[in-house]
Amino acid sequence: MSADSMLALNTYDPASAAVADPTIRGLIERRQRIFGAAVPLFYEDPVHITRAEGVWLYDHEGRAYLDAYNNVPSVGHCHPRVVDAVARQAAQLNTHTRYLSEVVYAYAERLLATFPEALSNLLFTSSGTESVDLALRMARYHTGGAGFIVTRFAYHGHSTAVAEITPAFGPGVPLGVHVRTVPAPPPGRSGEDVSQSFAAGIEQAIADLRRHGIRFAGAIFDSIFSSDGLYADPPGFLRAAAETVRRHGGVYIADEVQPGFGRTGAGMWGFSRHGITPDLVVMGKPMGNGMPIAAVVARPELMASFSERSGYFNTFGGNTVCCAAASAVLDVLRDERLIERSAQVGQYLKDGFERLQRADARIGDVRGAGLYLGVEIVDQAGAPDTREALRLVNGLRQRRILVSTCAAAGNVLKIRPPLPFSTEHCDLLLDAAGQLLAAG
Repeated sequence: MSADSMLALNTYDPASAAVADPTIRGLIERRQRIFGAAVPLFYEDPVHITRAEGVWLYDHEGRAYLDAYNNVPSVGHCHPRVVDAVARQAAQLNTHTRYLSEVVYAYAERLLATFPEALSNLLFTSSGTESVDLALRMARYHTGGAGFIVTRFAYHGHSTAVAEITPAFGPGVPLGVHVRTVPAPPPGRSGEDVSQSFAAGIEQAIADLRRHGIRFAGAIFDSIFSSDGLYADPPGFLRAAAETVRRHGGVYIADEVQPGFGRTGAGMWGFSRHGITPDLVVMGKPMGNGMPIAAVVARPELMASFSERSGYFNTFGGNTVCCAAASAVLDVLRDERLIERSAQVGQYLKDGFERLQRADARIGDVRGAGLYLGVEIVDQAGAPDTREALRLVNGLRQRRILVSTCAAAGNVLKIRPPLPFSTEHCDLLLDAAGQLLAAG
């Protein structure tokens, strides 16, 4: 795979001699025989996980690893309320959505109640990729256009249509001729500067589409720009972007697969921090704590445009077992106050990394919101230091703390633990990171 691809970040090298455990070596060989080279592994010394609970993962020898990376089990690995909901519903009924179902509609109503009133329709899918693919179709039908705008290292999914709007796959997976990219919002500037410069980039991209005879359909942005390197602040800077998209007849699509379900600590949805109401919202498997459920939420006029031209059927998108799991996730978010916890614990963790930043110039910037942080690693000249970032990631792995990297240069530590993460867990991560920096 291309070195410029997201898939190349923090990847195990088969030529590495770092793996000493014969069980791990055997599993790596089996994996390579089965998958070939298409499915990369994390870490110089890959991890064999056999069970999980809360924010902890356990390997084949029973050793515990602190999970500071996995956002899909949003309310914690194997949460007993989600497990119980899945087991009870699986023992009663699991079927598709062409039958009437109280379980499915009750969940859909609960989910819609978390959105602004203007977003009143939804369709279920089985993954974030399916949701993005469907949202692109809806935008095309509503606008009559085909052109889309994304950020320069965005990741949105892996179907053919979605890969065409996913520059993070690198040059080996070319963007569609109908796609234009804009730089991610620049950090470290005032709110008005960030807002206006990002909106200006969108204006230029729309103009370029028109110059090439491509009608503008819309823009899709991850509300926290996670693959680009995490750009969350200042709150509100996306308002001008949404206004620009709509002024030119496009649809604003908020990709909430990663920032959604309370992760940013500022309400349920990442777009809420910016005071905007998108036209379409896509979400993925964190809504079911890892079960295969996802959705598109839409303004009714977009749903009407879509319904006039296309029916929709997804064999097991929104099936009864997954809806039961997703409903349990809403219960846990509410009862364990995980959105508030994300804000409080996330701020504690950010403060801790900013203390390390003041003591060590290798930390260039600390950014994010709630329990989604990006810690930028730079060299003495302030340039991205990919090698040092990988040293820290693999050093943490050796201390049994799991994080990864993001951004085009792979120099930003990506930290997005399950939401039950506590300040005690933050201290474990911060202490280990501080020791690694001191030893380097």
